Amino acid sequence: MMPISADHLTIFGLLLVVFGFLLSGRVRYDLVAFSALILAVLIGVVPVEKAFSGFGHPATIIIALVLIVSRGLFNSGVVESIARICIANVKGVATHVGLMSAVGGLLSAVMNNVAALSLLMPVDIESARKANRSPSLTLMPLSFATILGGMVTLIGTPPNIVVASVREKALGQGFGMFDFAPVGIVVATAGVVFVALAGWRLLPSSRSAENPAKALSDLTGYVFETSVPSKCKLIDEPLFDAFPLAEEHDVVITGLIRGEARLPGTARRAVVREGDILVLEGAAESIEQFVGATGLGAGESESERDFLGESMSLSEVVVPVDAKIANRSATDLRLARRHGVMLLGVSRRGRSFRERVRKLKILPGDILLLYGPDERLDDAISWLGCLTLADRGLNVLQRQKAGLAIGVFTLAIVAASLGWVYLSVALGAVVVIYVVLGLVKPAEVYQSVEWPVIVLLGSLIPIGGALETSGGTALIAESILRATEGLAPVVVLGILMLITMSLSDVLNNVATALIAAPIGLEIADRLALNPDPFLMAVAVSASCAFLTPIGHKNNTIVMGPGGYRFGDYWRMGLPLEILVVAVGLPAILFFWPLST
Repeated sequence: MMPISADHLTIFGLLLVVFGFLLSGRVRYDLVAFSALILAVLIGVVPVEKAFSGFGHPATIIIALVLIVSRGLFNSGVVESIARICIANVKGVATHVGLMSAVGGLLSAVMNNVAALSLLMPVDIESARKANRSPSLTLMPLSFATILGGMVTLIGTPPNIVVASVREKALGQGFGMFDFAPVGIVVATAGVVFVALAGWRLLPSSRSAENPAKALSDLTGYVFETSVPSKCKLIDEPLFDAFPLAEEHDVVITGLIRGEARLPGTARRAVVREGDILVLEGAAESIEQFVGATGLGAGESESERDFLGESMSLSEVVVPVDAKIANRSATDLRLARRHGVMLLGVSRRGRSFRERVRKLKILPGDILLLYGPDERLDDAISWLGCLTLADRGLNVLQRQKAGLAIGVFTLAIVAASLGWVYLSVALGAVVVIYVVLGLVKPAEVYQSVEWPVIVLLGSLIPIGGALETSGGTALIAESILRATEGLAPVVVLGILMLITMSLSDVLNNVATALIAAPIGLEIADRLALNPDPFLMAVAVSASCAFLTPIGHKNNTIVMGPGGYRFGDYWRMGLPLEILVVAVGLPAILFFWPLST
């Protein structure tokens, strides 16, 4: 067995610390990865001249460009139109799940799967409202389908891009745009069929009962703060006098804040004064009616109410993992002062809060109720990095440019597939054309890029290179081969899939692919087998994170709107992962034989 050197111990220890922080989730993964990179340079594991080579790596550039192109396709409105046409007049949960999953899978094959989900989620929620059923039956299947669809093409999901770049570095040529399609189509089709026919039935029926068949705009559980202006009907009256009216509107008065102090209990006997703040809990629509009936205000102070005009709107949004407001408060971001938009309510799967709403630390998966002028609300939502849960009827899509957007994108993909131009150059040209056409605003170019993912990738690429050059990947591969000694190569391939899939359920899929792909190459080399099936196994497995809400961003996004709990995901996710291995392994062996 290869001896373990001091360099091995150092880099393994560094990776274990990184994985530990990533698993804890207490520190943002991009900060963890960048800190690890700087530490690796300081201790000499990564050469100084290669410290920031990952930020100029083709995989990093392509992922950033794909995200910008996805924004252009989003803005063209073509995806929304396709989705609405496909589900028009659809009856039955199975049929709806099947169609939405198919559309989600197809879209995520050519655009970022988070963008595909953000486009389809409002459509799915609206369909659930019209059909008088809970969105909890359909949102998780939609999330899984968009993850599955990303396996089909090179640009469908970041792990595919990473695996292709690893192959290019090792063998001189990466995978092409549609090299992933044969295996990806088989796996995605099997997964979508399972989700549509059986998967949604595995979700707990009690969850549907807890989440009534109403639109999420009627979801109860908001904690909502309202100010007491000079003309409020409650002034100089005991607070308990407002309780009957609140009960009539299905609203609960949970407290009263005066100055910076919250009065004890619900302050039932306290006399309401101008400038007080009432803390309410209930449905968005119910609270709005109660506020109107009592003359309460929406702002916290006069300075925050100055911007209020007549054309105001409420909007519900969900917080993704990488949102600007994630793990921060509205006060931290100075949301009202910067954008003239206020955070009025927070829903976290039925939980109530004692903290001030604007000072509450927002978590990924939370649903926020935002209030502000029509012309500012969309910009504020985009700035926060949140996703709207319902169409507010604003004409912000450029549907007249849909055909042009598709044509430009298709031409670029064809040119890259035929080898006329490098993929990164082709996608870069699409971005330039989209900006010139106005499909992507200059500011959106930077807003569209998931910078934490870019920092993660740029930081881990040099560390992964150091692991490989130090012989660390060879050591790991040798350990796996020793543990599977005497077993058939196909069994070793299956074990590699299981290990990679398990890592992806708890780690970022980009980090998983960066570590697992070189190990797969090393195993293939030691067994004197074709490396491609091992790389394909890593690509498929790194994309399959169905057991937890933290395995993939899409799973986190639907957690709040669907009312899901952490333990709900494995019910459908575990059989789906077993199916992926059962179907994917034979497909890999068929299209990518083990023998060279």
